[in-house]
Amino acid sequence: MTFSENVTSIVDDLDLDKPYDKAIIKHRFLDEISYYEQKRDHTKKYYNGFRFIVTTGSILLPAILSMGQMDPNKLPKHFDMISYWASWTISLLVTASNGFLQLFSLDKNYFSYSMVVEQLKTEGWQFFGLSGKYEDYPNHQSAYKNFSKSVEGIKRKQVEQEFQNGKSENKKKKFDFKGEMERFAKEQSAPIIQNIPQQTITNQPQQGLNNLINQAQTLTNIAGQAQELTNIVNEKKENISNVLEKKEDIEKNLKEVSESSVKEKIVKEKIVEENK
Repeated sequence: MTFSENVTSIVDDLDLDKPYDKAIIKHRFLDEISYYEQKRDHTKKYYNGFRFIVTTGSILLPAILSMGQMDPNKLPKHFDMISYWASWTISLLVTASNGFLQLFSLDKNYFSYSMVVEQLKTEGWQFFGLSGKYEDYPNHQSAYKNFSKSVEGIKRKQVEQEFQNGKSENKKKKFDFKGEMERFAKEQSAPIIQNIPQQTITNQPQQGLNNLINQAQTLTNIAGQAQELTNIVNEKKENISNVLEKKEDIEKNLKEVSESSVKEKIVKEKIVEENK
């Protein structure tokens, strides 16, 4: 069973006031999922087929060429012709398959369609269960408009991407599947301000004030620690200055002592000479 068939009964049981709201969900939301599932499966067949040819040919071609380096006497008759045409055929298939992959952007389209299907399914399950971005809504009726807006946003982004793929400058860009999934996860986890209960809204200023107070206290502590470090540095500078002054005094005393010892030695030598 497809996704649309599985959730049809869930849509019928939603507590929506207007009957055409359920019809819109079926004919817009569920039809979009079925449409992109068909495009994904259709693209997947060609994508896997061409990738299989490229991978298999890349393995067989070196093997065939390496066999041609053997002793000709040990090879089958007309092996050179067989290996030539086999290598030519495999090379042509690999080149053509890789060219079709790049020409029709099969890899990019396959990943894009798969991601859109999963985005729509995730959006639908969150809406049906009033979870995730819809957990603050009291019922499905109050969350219906935001759900419709999200579905149209996903559809619009996909259409824009399909048209942009036709431009030459965008064909050179690789599809960032991981980045797109991270961006989608951030959008899903972002808080929805509209239609949030009044109690939640009134609590936000108090929470913001508490955060500012905590940040101010943290900055005060950092400033105090910086002042303590400054005082320690100044003390170390004073100690170093005292040590340098003592060093100068010691050097001065040593110089005086050495000069006096030299003078005494000279006097003694003169006395010795006179006595002689």
